[in-house]
Amino acid sequence: MQYDLELVSVGKTYPDGTVAVSDFDLKVEKGEFVAFLGPSGCGKSTTLRMIAGFEDITNGEILIKGRNVSHTPPEKRPTSMIFQNYALFPHMTVRQNIAFGLDVKKMPRAEKNNKVDRILEMLNLTEFADRKADRLSGGQKQRIALARGLVVEPEILLLDEPLGALDASLRRIIQNELKLLQRDLGITFVFVTHAQSEALGLSDRVVVMSNGVVEQISAPKELYTRPATPFVAEFIGSNTIIRGKPGPALDGGLQQIETPYGPIAGVGGTGADTAVIPAESFRLGLRHTPGEIALPGTVTAKQLVGSIGFLRVRLSDGREIDVETHSGSPEAESLSSGSAVTLGVDPASVTLIHQ
Repeated sequence: MQYDLELVSVGKTYPDGTVAVSDFDLKVEKGEFVAFLGPSGCGKSTTLRMIAGFEDITNGEILIKGRNVSHTPPEKRPTSMIFQNYALFPHMTVRQNIAFGLDVKKMPRAEKNNKVDRILEMLNLTEFADRKADRLSGGQKQRIALARGLVVEPEILLLDEPLGALDASLRRIIQNELKLLQRDLGITFVFVTHAQSEALGLSDRVVVMSNGVVEQISAPKELYTRPATPFVAEFIGSNTIIRGKPGPALDGGLQQIETPYGPIAGVGGTGADTAVIPAESFRLGLRHTPGEIALPGTVTAKQLVGSIGFLRVRLSDGREIDVETHSGSPEAESLSSGSAVTLGVDPASVTLIHQ
């Protein structure tokens, strides 16, 4: 099978010996929306720049539609890149900014104008076509940057935290527009972000990175519900992580570990020694329900935000954990600071991993 993008053991080591990216493997199908997610300095932007050709690779291969472009200059790769600061020319009009890449390619004027007019209309920029780019809002500048990247009809659009400069409300609007645009055009998007909500809400798959290493590549739901490593379990969502010792295999494909809170069953492989429990998987009650894992504790804080109730619960050994529930549930409404509670957990919602 030919992929739109394939990274084969791609790595980047700087002259001083610093490893920015280590043996990155990835296969991206046509029309996929893939997000690189991780903390600052994890290597996600470096990887994006290597795909674009702005950063040399130290080892491995980068293939686009089966063609090795590892040492191909950026202008000869079938990619476009959109930066966080938009990189617009302030002295040019919106139309001139969008047409810049086509001018570099020396495209005939009539064909160029047709392409620019079409992308202006697609992104609702027609009325601003003759304005200077520096006189427009952040959202409008973001659309110009998208238009300039798309008008050259790339095989792959690379986006390096393009929404980072926008306020929260505008960011949500542009997120929705971005996903719809990507679906309509069918272009492969590779998107770098440090915001979990963007990665989980926009992408078909998420690549989680830490210290230059790929920790997990999964669909958003799987990433959230079945973390594969301790880093992912701590970085994604709000999880309670309980360490123990490997235990026996159980019926129903479950595994068990022995912990200070008693045996905890969950979904995992042989030898797993750590339980990961999402904050929203806890059931609030006053007594143990058969078949569930039971963690007795005391509520230390409660906050209701819209339809979500956030609780802090102190377990028997003094450790405090986060619990999320529906704010309108009888259990959430009846509990207050100091209330005794039993946290029930369905083993099927627990993931067991290796520490």
